[in-house]
Amino acid sequence: MKLFASVILGVSAIISAALIGNGLTDLRTGDRYVTVKGVAEREVNADLALWPIRFLATGASLSEAQERARSSRDAIMAFLKLQAIDQNAVELQRLDVTDTRANPYQANNGEQKFIISQTLMVRSTDIDRIRQAAQGVSELVDSGVVLSSDYGPPGPTYVFNGLNDIKPEMIAEATASAREAADQFAQDAKAELGGLRRANQGVFQILARDQAPGIMEQQQPVKTVRVVSTVEYYLR
Repeated sequence: MKLFASVILGVSAIISAALIGNGLTDLRTGDRYVTVKGVAEREVNADLALWPIRFLATGASLSEAQERARSSRDAIMAFLKLQAIDQNAVELQRLDVTDTRANPYQANNGEQKFIISQTLMVRSTDIDRIRQAAQGVSELVDSGVVLSSDYGPPGPTYVFNGLNDIKPEMIAEATASAREAADQFAQDAKAELGGLRRANQGVFQILARDQAPGIMEQQQPVKTVRVVSTVEYYLR
């Protein structure tokens, strides 16, 4: 009976040792992994242009300021029509009227002066037409329209709305790029690339195609979309 019990204890010890040994092996293997980054970039064209045209008109009386504002508004609409921009794409927006005599901090020598400022928002998917029109905006100044850029950057803002359409392909490209880098690392380390340990898709960025000081992405109709994926692979 004692002999039988000793045999069982011995076999149990051998099995336990084997299990512990396997566990330690898995732990050491699990600690060996490589972290790589995969980059995917794509050049895209904006599909929406937003062009706020803000102008000012002044007058000694409210009616005089209104008349000048109406004249400026008509001149802008005529200019846009000449540029073949659909009138339905133009929306009247923010309107501000200022009475300078009501401002105690503004020196006006007691004279009353009214300032009317208004914004015409042009919203169009015809990017090329908006670009061409924006280049000829000096014609408005020549005709006596006083333009203002107090609210937001001057000129059109170009927007790209098709990010969701290109996300799957770009993620696949970034993942393939990461896999290629991991393969190269494994070869250099004389190891074998194992399974996936962890993956992070990364954040999509919409950048200016021409990245230089003072150039903003919103002002460029052609943009660069970039995603950087971080992937970890086991090494065997």
